[in-house]
Amino acid sequence: MQHSFGFLAVVDEARTRVNEVDLNQARERLANNPDAILMDVREDKEWMTGHAAGAVHLGKGILERDIESAVQDKAAELIMYCGGGFRSVLTAEVAQRMGYTNVHSLIGGHKALLNAGWEMESGE
Repeated sequence: MQHSFGFLAVVDEARTRVNEVDLNQARERLANNPDAILMDVREDKEWMTGHAAGAVHLGKGILERDIESAVQDKAAELIMYCGGGFRSVLTAEVAQRMGYTNVHSLIGGHKALLNAGWEMESGE
């Protein structure tokens, strides 16, 4: 997908305030912290076609509304991913603004997970 200049500018600006992790770092964080949450922030339709095994779903469109009931511990480690690593930067920034202190965006998103052979699930 070709992203607009404005969208990329917003993502790049948010990136200065968000911690991004690559696949190896994400794998290590999930292995070392059994309470870490891998969060898929893609839209419902994207989630249904396939998502990382063990991930929880909280789409970007409802994140601000629902994250506090889904994840009550604001110190919980969250690793957010989207399709390619752009929307998750924005959701990670929002989560931080809402008081979450241990938030990461996965570089490359779902595409990177697929390319690395990450275990996937489909449906709900």
